[in-house]
Amino acid sequence: MREIVMDTETTGFDADKDDRIVEIGGIELLNHLPTGRTFHVYINPERPMPKDAFEVHGLGDDFLRDKPRFADIVQGFIDFIGDDARLVIHNASFDMKFLNAELRRLGRPALPWSRALDTLAIAREKFPGAPASLDALCRRFGIDNSNRQLHGALLDSELLAEVYLELIGGRQPDLVLDQPARGGAVVGQQGNGGPRHPRPVPLPPRLTAAEAAAHAEFVARMGESAVWARYRG
Repeated sequence: MREIVMDTETTGFDADKDDRIVEIGGIELLNHLPTGRTFHVYINPERPMPKDAFEVHGLGDDFLRDKPRFADIVQGFIDFIGDDARLVIHNASFDMKFLNAELRRLGRPALPWSRALDTLAIAREKFPGAPASLDALCRRFGIDNSNRQLHGALLDSELLAEVYLELIGGRQPDLVLDQPARGGAVVGQQGNGGPRHPRPVPLPPRLTAAEAAAHAEFVARMGESAVWARYRG
C-alpha cells in the first residue's frame, strides 16, 4: 500500500478568497515504511505574505519572490502523489481545501476527499479530550520535535510520519505475530499449534539494495530518536 504523508503551508486560513499555498512537503510510505522518496517545494503565492503568516512560517516576500508558482510545480506534485496513494494529513480538511482551490484555479480536477486520511481525527478518536496538535502528539509519543521552531512542510511531514506510525500501532501494523488465531493456535505457528520449523533455505530478501540504502539514509536524517531508528534491528 502506497501512502503520502504530507503538509502544506499557506498565507492564511481562507482558501476561498486570496490565501494561497507557499510550501508543500511530502514523504512516500510503502506498506507503512518510508521509501526515501520525498517532495518539497516553496511556492510564490503571487500575493504579499501577511506578517502573522511570516511569523509562523518564516517565509517572507523576498524569499518567495523568485520561487515557482503553483502552476509551475503542479504536474510534479500530481506525478508524486499518483492516482491512488492515500494522502495522510493532519487536519486534512484544511490542506485538501487549499490544494483543491489551487487546482481549481488552473482548471484541473480536484483531489477526491476520499483519498485523505486525517490523523487529527484519528488522534481525537483514540485520545478523547486530549490535545491533538502535531506538537502534542510528538510529546505523547516521545518524538523529538526540537527542530520545529517554525512550521515547515517537509519537517512537519517527517514528524507526522512518525506520529502516524504510532497512531496505527507501530511498525508494520498489519503484521500481527502474537494474536490467537480462530482455532486457538498462535498466528506464526503451524495450524496444529506446534512450532514453526525454520526453512532449510532462507527466502531471498525482497528489498533491493537501493531501497535499503534509501531507507537507511532517510532514517539517519531523522536522528536516533526517530521511531524507525528505535525499532531497527
